[in-house]
Amino acid sequence: MKYHLKSTLLASTFAGLAAMTPAVTSAETLRVADSFPVGHYVAENLTKVWMERVTELTNGEIEFEYYPAQQMGKSKDLMSLAQTGVVDIGYAPVSYLADKLPLSAVGELPEAFTKACEGTKAYWSIAKPGEILDQAELAPLGVRMLMVMVLPPYQVMLAKKEITGLDSFSGLKLRTSGGTKEIAVELLDATPISISAPETRDALARGTIDGVLFPHSSTIPYGLPPELSYATQDLNFGSFIVSYVVSEDRWQQFSPEVQNAMTTAAEEVIGSGCAIAEELDMVDKQKMAEEGVEFVSLPDEDVKVLDEKLASIGKRWASELDGRGLAGTEILNAFRDALKQQVGSN
Repeated sequence: MKYHLKSTLLASTFAGLAAMTPAVTSAETLRVADSFPVGHYVAENLTKVWMERVTELTNGEIEFEYYPAQQMGKSKDLMSLAQTGVVDIGYAPVSYLADKLPLSAVGELPEAFTKACEGTKAYWSIAKPGEILDQAELAPLGVRMLMVMVLPPYQVMLAKKEITGLDSFSGLKLRTSGGTKEIAVELLDATPISISAPETRDALARGTIDGVLFPHSSTIPYGLPPELSYATQDLNFGSFIVSYVVSEDRWQQFSPEVQNAMTTAAEEVIGSGCAIAEELDMVDKQKMAEEGVEFVSLPDEDVKVLDEKLASIGKRWASELDGRGLAGTEILNAFRDALKQQVGSN
């Protein structure tokens, strides 16, 4: 009987202590997956900064597990993994998803912008939840963009052949990330080869391709400079959209406070990330030159011809989508209007 009484008293004591101790809420851990190699500037200056900021704004309520370098799947499959809940937040490279995100490629057209932030801010203004691109394409797929970056304009970079003018590209096989940049390559009388970024160095080394369309800062993390000899400069062959998505179902499971933290963090890092991308673009161009890549300016007459050819891509892109019953012209006009505001404000 004494033992029973002692046990009861101890139990009562522990119960009282538990009642006075604040409950410890365990953090929710979300899985984020992309295909960027470890150390890539996009991951370092956009993705990781966003995750850290969300954790900070939620006072540790939300934490993250980050899976880079295609650990969770190929680039083109990561959006589907987010849609199905395999990951919470997935990288959605628009160029690799032309079948699912044809309208979203508008930001990759060689339009009237020369800086990453001009393209990024204009694109985000039409792609964020509730805006025209979201309503036309993303929401019907059950996803929402969390954050984006439009990279600095792409240049043509060749493994061996010297660049002297537009005719230098004729007959070459040039790697593209798909989408509208395929049209740009065709206008050079070259053959577009769609290869994911992680596979590009091997393709250059084997001679499977003669060159690439790439921004400066993406060549270094993928180890491309040793395989390159010549590159264009001061041209715009289009860009590449980095975006991360979450399924609408998963989004609705977050509290309003968490949703607000994610949105606030996105607005912050979209602006800071594209600014860093602009700075790194020039820094990495110099690094490429130091590794032996020769940058070439095309003759003025060739630049004029090229500008006329590239200017036709937007109209062609929109017309093809209109013919499929999609809002190509409407989305293009919205993006151009947004660009005018961004470029005009600089």
